[in-house]
Amino acid sequence: MQRSDNLRGAAIMLVAVGSFSVMDAGLKILSPHYSPMQVAALRGIAALPLALGYVLLHGGLGQLLRVRFGIHLFRGVLGIASLVTFTYGLRRLGLSETYSIFFVAPVLITVFAALFLGERIGRRRWLIIALGFVGTLIVLRPTGRGALTLSGVAILCTAVTYAASAITTRVLGKTDSTQSMVFWLVAMVAAGAGALALPEWRPIQREHWPAIGLIAAGGSVGQWGITEAFKRGEASFIAPLEYTALLWGIGFDWFLWHTLPGPITLLGAGIIIACGVALLRRERVHAEAEHP
Repeated sequence: MQRSDNLRGAAIMLVAVGSFSVMDAGLKILSPHYSPMQVAALRGIAALPLALGYVLLHGGLGQLLRVRFGIHLFRGVLGIASLVTFTYGLRRLGLSETYSIFFVAPVLITVFAALFLGERIGRRRWLIIALGFVGTLIVLRPTGRGALTLSGVAILCTAVTYAASAITTRVLGKTDSTQSMVFWLVAMVAAGAGALALPEWRPIQREHWPAIGLIAAGGSVGQWGITEAFKRGEASFIAPLEYTALLWGIGFDWFLWHTLPGPITLLGAGIIIACGVALLRRERVHAEAEHP
């Protein structure tokens, strides 16, 4: 039964990753034409009706008030920062390069969990974390023609804010519903980024509405898919499939922008992915040891 659930979860996860990659391609299409803050606002505004529908179908509006607003607000700030830095980085970097840097996020989540949640990390996991950062340095290549530009640093900042947001999600998940977390994040991004973008707001060009539609649809399907995948399958089996985003990134880069990542970038990405998978495997071993 578990094998069957894992396979269903894996199939849904692949759909979710592809959907998020479609959303990211839409963000890259918009990034040269609007400020990063406006693109972040458009992401939130486009997803807000779908997030509200999700809440209405699963528990109703009452759950939106029984929450810890202070942590939700902090998470909203992190969400805006993630979208702004991600969009800024996409202006200069291809999707595949962007993903290669961003893949350090699971490693950062492990570090932050140790620092802020008191989770214990053994020597082997610290070694894996160190290797993950080596992979990041290979992608960035500070002394060579790598991704260590303002755009590369922006994506690294995205990974940091995403990891911090993941920690707040762990904290909120003990008391608040998934629906409330999804809605308040989207609402705060829409309101906060929208207010900050107003002074430099540019009218939406007609040819960009399809990209906004892709952002709304891809983000919503992706959010649903990840939630459903982790409900069905084991996290240690499902989570590594997030790295298939690199294949989507390479495909979109080649098809839409006629670029491909260099071999050194792929080497660094491979090291980061291997470290991320190794961390997930060790989490599974520890969980099985604690709950035989």
